Amino acid sequence: MTATATPAGRPADGRVARGDRTRAAVLSRAADIASVEGLSGLSIGRLAADLSISKAGVFAHFGSKEELQLATIRAASERFVAEVVVPAQAAPDGLARLVALLDSWLDYNRRCVFPGGCFFAGTSAEFHARPGRVRDELAAARRQWLGAFAALAATAVARGELAPTCDVAQLAFEIDALGTAANLHDQLCDDPGSYDRARAGVIARLRGDATGPHPALD
Repeated sequence: MTATATPAGRPADGRVARGDRTRAAVLSRAADIASVEGLSGLSIGRLAADLSISKAGVFAHFGSKEELQLATIRAASERFVAEVVVPAQAAPDGLARLVALLDSWLDYNRRCVFPGGCFFAGTSAEFHARPGRVRDELAAARRQWLGAFAALAATAVARGELAPTCDVAQLAFEIDALGTAANLHDQLCDDPGSYDRARAGVIARLRGDATGPHPALD
């Protein structure tokens, strides 16, 4: 008697679901480790030991250290989106959502969603001078992040909330620079007040481009 199969032809015996849960657990642990020790610190043996599963079970999901690193970046991106981007989407589009995204990002860093601070700050510093697929994946994530701020700024310009002369790419770069500096300073100098200073700097910058008073800038 053959096993019951799903419409896709896969056995409906829970093996796929168990495999998905194992992969998710491995990547969650890998992202936490990498935020502290870097992507170079990842190893299939360590992850297997930490999670009490076999090395073969971990290896079957990735096949190589580079594939593990790439999958870890993507898993970290998903966690980042859930923790930072999704909450900000509750705010009205434009300037209010831009400030909400800033606040959500600073709060994510304050809360140490990743134990080593911002996953992308640490791993980007690790790989910025090491060409290859891992660097390319990190660069793509960074471009997407800056693009999110630029897109919200462009919407704010279109809505008349920011001046038409606002350089949205420059604005996005400055917001990211202040937030990244705040995370570095807090992690290195144990100074959580750096996030308040970063926010004050961004709000001052936005007021300079605003066309008038706005509740998000109060």
